Amino acid sequence: KHWKGFRDLSLGPDTAPHRCHIKKGFILLLTFAFLLTAVAYLSELSLKIAVLPDTLYEKVIRSYYVVIGYPSPSENQTIFLAPNRVQQSPTQVPTQTTDISVHHHVAHPSNYHFILDEPDKCSQWDPFLVLMVPVAPQQVDARNAIRSTWGNESSVQGKAVLTLFLVGLTRGPEAQQQLEEESRQHRDLVQSNFVDSYFNLTIKTMVIMDWLATRCPQASYAMKVDSDMYIGLENLMSLLLAPNTPRQNYITGYLMWNRPVVRNKNSKWYVSEELYPEPKYPTYLLGMGYVFSNDLPEKIVETSKKVNAFNIEDAYVGACLKQLGVAPSSPPNPSQFRAYLGRYKREDFLRVITTILGSPQQLIDIWKDVKRPT
Repeated sequence: KHWKGFRDLSLGPDTAPHRCHIKKGFILLLTFAFLLTAVAYLSELSLKIAVLPDTLYEKVIRSYYVVIGYPSPSENQTIFLAPNRVQQSPTQVPTQTTDISVHHHVAHPSNYHFILDEPDKCSQWDPFLVLMVPVAPQQVDARNAIRSTWGNESSVQGKAVLTLFLVGLTRGPEAQQQLEEESRQHRDLVQSNFVDSYFNLTIKTMVIMDWLATRCPQASYAMKVDSDMYIGLENLMSLLLAPNTPRQNYITGYLMWNRPVVRNKNSKWYVSEELYPEPKYPTYLLGMGYVFSNDLPEKIVETSKKVNAFNIEDAYVGACLKQLGVAPSSPPNPSQFRAYLGRYKREDFLRVITTILGSPQQLIDIWKDVKRPT
């Protein structure tokens, strides 16, 4: 009944003005909708233009880096930067994709080049043992502490020892200038153009392996050793000179067996199933310090082409070793590779090869005490 009345009213002669208003309203509504569509289109167009590499920032970023999403321990994704070598070698680095093969590919050392280098160091020193120390560019105190302690030992038991530091990109031109001055002074710095971060430690380690393979193949042994470590060089050299220590396909340190992959996204050791699908890692050596025969770096670099990269560098090296068919060796005396020794006792430090320390100053103090005459 009410609907009929409304219909009759709308058809009456007195409702012409209402119809006119309805038509005007409809036209206004169409106009408003058109304007909204036009604004949305222009906004989208301007956004697309804004992200094209027309600004100086975009030109710099796209010239040097491919930006890739990478798992973060504190959030779902972080920015993972890898030098863009597309212009130099179009087949080396895919551009914009989040496929697992990219994570694999960006970790390969062929995607990077050395900014600071000591390419002739090994030909000059002919070292038996090379100690490669990954360290952040700003950690000058750590480098100086090592330079004044175990890094200052150039000959141990009649064998030449060489210590070098490997760093990534600095945080700016002033920091880079300081690093270059440090390099001129000490001639022990190697710098590559990867972003120096915790999540890029796999890249850092692979660049170390590449440097050893290409710059120092004449060395008999090498060691990847963290910058917060005490190294008992006498004990290490005794191990390497022992008649039963292999000269090839040998790697030893603090062995990690049967370790589960951390799937908790809040953990700094989180690795997604996409990056590493197995529930457990193969046997690997704790990254604080492991020593290996110097035929392995070239083999590890080569086989890494077949092993998808993930962000736990020591476990990744273990995965490469498994692919190679090389089993990590337990040291003759496992107690010499220690994570922590606890309260300082001189006799403990006289026995070990590796242990983690709390500060650069602690390394200096302990080294002085260990080396004092008895």
